[in-house]
Amino acid sequence: MFSLDFSPLIPYWPTFLLGAWLTLKMTCVAVFFGLILGMLVAFAKRAKVPVLTRLCIIYIEAVRNTPFLVQIFLLYFGLASIGIRMPTFAAAALAMTINIGAYAAEIIRAGLESVPRGQIEAAECLGLSKWRIGWHVMLQPSIEKVYPSLTSQFLLMMQASAIASQISAEELTAVANTVQSDTFRSLETYIVVAALYLVLSLIIKLVAWAVGEHLFKRRRAIRLAAKRAGKTPPDPQRIDTVIPGGAA
Repeated sequence: MFSLDFSPLIPYWPTFLLGAWLTLKMTCVAVFFGLILGMLVAFAKRAKVPVLTRLCIIYIEAVRNTPFLVQIFLLYFGLASIGIRMPTFAAAALAMTINIGAYAAEIIRAGLESVPRGQIEAAECLGLSKWRIGWHVMLQPSIEKVYPSLTSQFLLMMQASAIASQISAEELTAVANTVQSDTFRSLETYIVVAALYLVLSLIIKLVAWAVGEHLFKRRRAIRLAAKRAGKTPPDPQRIDTVIPGGAA
């Protein structure tokens, strides 16, 4: 009768943890730079420069309509064929950054489109510079609105990092492939890997929640005020402000 036996995997726990750490590190690097890239592309796409707008559209559509595996292969094998060689970690992190940047750009652009025109005009009447309008009036409220979607995209990218095993990046899935070939305990190995991916997802969700609580103080203030008044907190996304913390 078949039974699960995890004992052969015990000596490989340090290897599993190293693979999980590499997966988390790749995800953090890609999220950081991908979010910056996404914000720049989102604003560039809205710019009244036809050439720049077209370039942004080409970038977004090319990334969103090609498989992530092909993108990694292009960076790792394609560039190597013309003499540009990158370490597996750098190639995987760069591919993830480019991928996240395209999806984040569309998510952030949707948030920017939701900012009422009158709110921007009010900020201009107050004499705010273009930089302050872009940051305080447009970007911060937009990020607050689309933050759950961005978090979901980051989680999907962390899970998609398993594809990096195809270029021999020693992340979690690649480690699992090695362990199961050594121990011949495929089911137990992938159960452990699935549990580690679940833990990583929960860690990312917890960190994203903590970052959101720190960045979006207005949301926290609204929730606390509603709790003290014994009312259901209103949706912060429906409350328009000229600047964060300002009056509607």
